[in-house]
Amino acid sequence: MADSGADQAAQPADRLVRLPGGPFLYGGTEGHPADGEGPVREVVLSPFRIDPYCVSNADFAGFVAATGYVTDAERHGWSFVFHLFLDSPGRFRAVPATPWWKQVHGACWHRPEGPGSSVGDRADHPAVHISWNDAAAFCRWAGVRLPTEAEWEFAARGGLTGRRYPWGDELEPGGEHRCNIWQGDFPHFNSALDGYVGTAPVTAFPPNGYGLNNMAGNVWEWCSDHFTAARGISSARDPQGPADGPGRVIRGGSYLCHASYCNRYRVAARSFNTQDSSTGHMGFRVARSIRDSETGGRQ
Repeated sequence: MADSGADQAAQPADRLVRLPGGPFLYGGTEGHPADGEGPVREVVLSPFRIDPYCVSNADFAGFVAATGYVTDAERHGWSFVFHLFLDSPGRFRAVPATPWWKQVHGACWHRPEGPGSSVGDRADHPAVHISWNDAAAFCRWAGVRLPTEAEWEFAARGGLTGRRYPWGDELEPGGEHRCNIWQGDFPHFNSALDGYVGTAPVTAFPPNGYGLNNMAGNVWEWCSDHFTAARGISSARDPQGPADGPGRVIRGGSYLCHASYCNRYRVAARSFNTQDSSTGHMGFRVARSIRDSETGGRQ
């Protein structure tokens, strides 16, 4: 593990970073209307704690060893794998609207490209092929929860106001890669100029102003909220999202995002998936509310 390996090896609940909360400008104006990024409005959050990293394969392995948990992908018997990671992608069933995703039987968190693959050299990479249900089960075991969508965006912004990315408005300031996204001709060729074709270690790239890694790119991250594109314009305190929806919110984009197809590695960008879905580019990080004992009875 690069740099902060000792910290990352700790239980997620023990390494959470305290964020101050307070008012911030939530949302953006660049996304497709169906994504519901806008309107920009002020939201007020209570202080909370969040993991500086995504939950890694090592973290998830500890959970499985302690509980015997079986993920949705393992129960379903398959998950979606990106076509370039397969030796013979033509023999796998594709998703018609997104033919680069292949249905691979046996693919799951510890066999990310299907039978014969492993995470043996990726202990410090984010766990993928993780459904919302799987992430929620991990949280119950670890004594944490998934961040709300508003908490996730507050954390991703790192104290900056109205910026496109966790570090500012330029994607590659000074020519420096700050996140793991697609470079090249999507979905046929990835030049990997940022150093990674697939997932990167959870500590890769410089952290944002709150000390959080990979809030853009690498893997999509589950939030607690149900998705809606009709987000209200009034101010809110600690919004939780609607009571129901077509799926759960995912944030941050992934190593497959490219401006020509999916420009959703911006901090305001959002999408969703059904809560039993899993793919090779979806993971999660955890959060926790701050107890009264930490604030002297004040939030």
